This record gives sequence, C-alpha cells and structure tokens, in this order.
Amino acid sequence: MFALVDCNNFYASCERVFQPQWEGKPIVILSNNDGCVIARSNEAKTLGIPMGAPAFKYQVQFKRQGIKVFSSNYPLYGDMSNRVMSILEKFTPNVEIYSIDEAFLEFKGFDFFDLEGEGMKMKKQIQQWTGIPISIGIAPSKALAKIANKIAKKFSLNTGGVYCINNEKKRVKALKWTKIGDVWGIGRQHKKRLEYLGIENAWQFTLLSEDWIKKYMSVVGVRIKRDLMGLPTIQLEEIQPPKKCIATTRSFEGTISNFSDLEERISTFASSCAEKMRKQQSSCSTMLVFIKSDPHKKNTVPYQNSYILNLPYITDSNIMLSKYAVIGLKKIFKKGISYKKAGVMIMGLTPTTKRQLSLFNNNNVKHISIMQSVDKIHKRFGPHKIKLANQDLNRTWKMKQQYLSNRFTTELSEIITVK
Repeated sequence: MFALVDCNNFYASCERVFQPQWEGKPIVILSNNDGCVIARSNEAKTLGIPMGAPAFKYQVQFKRQGIKVFSSNYPLYGDMSNRVMSILEKFTPNVEIYSIDEAFLEFKGFDFFDLEGEGMKMKKQIQQWTGIPISIGIAPSKALAKIANKIAKKFSLNTGGVYCINNEKKRVKALKWTKIGDVWGIGRQHKKRLEYLGIENAWQFTLLSEDWIKKYMSVVGVRIKRDLMGLPTIQLEEIQPPKKCIATTRSFEGTISNFSDLEERISTFASSCAEKMRKQQSSCSTMLVFIKSDPHKKNTVPYQNSYILNLPYITDSNIMLSKYAVIGLKKIFKKGISYKKAGVMIMGLTPTTKRQLSLFNNNNVKHISIMQSVDKIHKRFGPHKIKLANQDLNRTWKMKQQYLSNRFTTELSEIITVK
C-alpha cells in the first residue's frame, strides 16, 4: 500500500504556526519581488483571489477584504518541510519526497495493520509536533493514493483528513468521481484527446485498451492505467536523482545599470549554484550567464543576451565559478541599459568523485579544501556567513520583500521571544 501525504495550504500554514492570529483569516503569499500570488488559504480562495493574480492589481481588494499578504519566506518553508518529512520517516523508511509539501510513502510489511488508523496517528503527530495540517490518501498504488488524497481533502469533515481505498467498491467509486483532467500524469493535450473520445472520468480511462493507450500516450499512459486498476506500476523513487543542470536566476527589486552592481549579483548567483552543486556532490564543466532588460520600461530598447563558457577544468569552487561568470558578463554587458533580471546556469554536471583531472591546466586543488571548510562553517553557523570579496556582505538576495515575515526557525535573531 502507498500513501500520499499533502500539507494543506502549506505556505499559509507555515506563517500561521508562528502567527496564530491569522488562523481562519484570508492569507496570500506572493512570489519573488512580491510579483503575483503563488499560494492562498482557503479563505482567500473563497473571496475569489485567483492563483497568479498580479499583486499590484489586487492591492485595493486585499485591503478592502482584510486579506493578509506575505512575501515568500523560503528559509522558513524549507525548514518546516524538512521537519514534516523527518516525522514521516518515523512511520516507514520508504519515503519519496515529491515536492516541498508532498511525499509518497510505501508501507511494506504492514499487511495486518490498520493503515487508516496509522494515517490518523501520522496526521495527529505532525499537527502536534509542527502545527502543519495534512491530508493523507492511502491506496494500493501511487496514482490511486493521489485520488484518495483529493477525497480526504475535499470531504475532510467526513474523512477526518484521511481516506483509504482498500477495496474494489471504493476504487471504482473513486475513479468514477475523478475527472479525467484530474488524473495524475494526464496533461492538457491528452485530456483534450480523451474528452473528444467521450472519456470523462478515470474509470472510463481504465476501460481503454492498452494498445490504444500505448500508441497515443506511450508506455507512461499504460503505467497510469495499471496504477488506477490497483496494480502498482509506478514505483517509489526513494533516492532523488542528481540534477543535470542547476540555475540561480532573479529579478531585481529595481533595475541595475552599472557594471559593478551587476557583477556583484552575477558573482552571488554563481556562488549559490556552486553551493547547490556541492550538496549533490557534483562538479560542472560548462556555465551560462544571461542578462535581461526591463521589458515594461517605456522609451527603452529591449535587450537580452547570454554567453556560454566552457571551463578550463571541471570544478565545484565558488571562486572559479564566480571568476568565469564575471568573464561571461563582460562579454554581453552593454552600457546605458537598465537590467531587470540576470542569472547563472551550470551544466555538464558529473559526480565530484569521478571528475577527470588535468595535467596541463591550473586545476587548483587548494580550492577543494577551502570549499569544504566554507561548507562546514555554513552548516554550523548558518548560510552566507562567508562570501567572496566582490559580493555584498550585508545582503544575499536584493529583492522586493515588503511583507516578509521572520525566519522563525533558521535565524537566531528572528526567533519568537517569550516574555
């Protein structure tokens, strides 16, 4: 049996844990630079705030309807996610972290357990230990667990937030209730094709022949069908595969025109990529740097450009990546342009333990021990304590975050003070 655990309104719930005065009140979370709505509480959804709503267009409505606005607080959300996932691993070691607020669990050897009861224990413990409400769907396969989770959340008053598809009658009823466009793995184009054929729900989809599904939806569609039939075909991915490329891109709070300010941003982005890369124990051989002007600024010529650099040797060093990122920036920078966005992408990733060394290029082995020391210091004292000389020592991301809450769990100076 599989379970899908989903944190309810996760970003809003994280804010409410440490600011309970907003419990039961409408909340929206804005994207980077407070651009648009990326998360809403149920109360905000009821008031008609759409996902992706531009914040500047809805400011009057936010004030009129008493909607609390928060800037994205990713250090807080990431830490709360880690806390939830660590609790899930106490119930079963077979856990696949699907996203920041979702995880699949596989229950092996639980044949004589009351899994719905286990789900209730899990929900109660996570609520008690973290304050985050969750919904749990339990079923014989991952695709069915997705549907069970939607039922648990949709009918929470009847299910208590936990629903188990543990017999054929429940499976058929759940599939007939699920619209074809809501089936996990069926995208927009396949939805149109299936609806054209009169396939309106998941139950009707399982009646199609595997030959037709394989022809028009490939082997992935066949796996979805078998999963919906209760035959576990989509397996748990317990170990996340390493990323093939890593990027750090940001829109700026305002615009940047001079080279030195843009150089500082590019250097910071390159260092961020290097830190992410070392966490998965990879090194890179290629780098892309791009810059983009503000497309909404009137009376200006739009400009965007990128430059790809092949590094002289494979590296995971902040120092090297920052150096070559600035070289790339010099190739594409133009004076007199107001830049709104920039970024760095590193590619050609290989495991650090298997990287090919060079006899002829200056492969500085001292950087290896330096980066190891930097990572140890950051792990002990918090991120961004050590920076390169061309980085801003006082600020990491120069973004507009007008409604940012405290990093209650990751920054000692911002924790709750008990009086």
